[in-house]
Amino acid sequence: MTALLITVDTELSSLLQQRGVGLEENIRRSIWAEAQGQPHGIGWQMDMLDRHGLKGVFFLDPLPALVHGADFLTPIIAAIVERGHEVQMHIHTEWLAWAKQSPVEGRQGRNIGDFTLADQIVLLGLAKGLLEQAGAPAITAFRAGNFGANNDTLRALAAIGLSWDSSVNPAYLGRDCHIDADPGEIGATRLCGITELPVSGIIDRPGSFRPAQICAMSAAEMRAGLRHAAREGHDAFVIVTHSFEMLSRDRQRANGAVKARFVALCREAARLPQVRGAGFHDLPTALADRPGRSLTRVPPSRVRTGLRIAQQAWTTWRYEHRLVPA
Repeated sequence: MTALLITVDTELSSLLQQRGVGLEENIRRSIWAEAQGQPHGIGWQMDMLDRHGLKGVFFLDPLPALVHGADFLTPIIAAIVERGHEVQMHIHTEWLAWAKQSPVEGRQGRNIGDFTLADQIVLLGLAKGLLEQAGAPAITAFRAGNFGANNDTLRALAAIGLSWDSSVNPAYLGRDCHIDADPGEIGATRLCGITELPVSGIIDRPGSFRPAQICAMSAAEMRAGLRHAAREGHDAFVIVTHSFEMLSRDRQRANGAVKARFVALCREAARLPQVRGAGFHDLPTALADRPGRSLTRVPPSRVRTGLRIAQQAWTTWRYEHRLVPA
């Protein structure tokens, strides 16, 4: 069986914070993703997951608590946990710019990997404590905001008792992500004292990795990637989306094309007998210790890639009003 991890980076917008948008409005637009009187965020996502018997992993960023207090976390965590989904840890260190009291003596950085090991241990330990104190079951997994982690991030996670990281996205290696990971690695591996489970994807052009992100892949590409993983018997297939990803970039309207992709993914996963919805709590900790196998990603298809580029151009024009493919 291939474990399907549908992971949702669940976060307030630092850009809205910078623009002076208040906490409640930021939650409404970024977490519940309300637009034109309808929700399209984590509540809608959980509705779709529940309808198809799947499980979501919600990587929740608690660092806005340094600015607004921690009370806002409790109802978000309760909504996720009460429906049987999983809360894990996410961090956007941009929020340190507005912290009322800095836990790292005023030091700032865009990514967690911009900090020293000692500072990362402090920040990650603080984030873990905030989530668990707000009602989350024991945090065992992490993903860095912007995928901006490094090897010290993994060491810091091990130091505070986490087991899993999913900050490796091959599309970000050498950019925001500075973890020493093999971009061709598909399964779980041991790195710096923790188990790394990378974001999945396909090869959309020769030598070009396309991550399994809802807004980045067409439904056909996602279906091809998931079916390929199931046929080869991959241990896991890790998909990324965001709490606000079903909205247009300005968060003023729903993006019907992206929502349709999410629904198509759920339907495809529900009909594949070799696939099971899972969270990190459902994975064996010894996954990285299994004998090595020769695993592959879906090879390029000009037709499939061309159709996605055309779809993205139409979707961008339809929902963003500009002819720049996403």
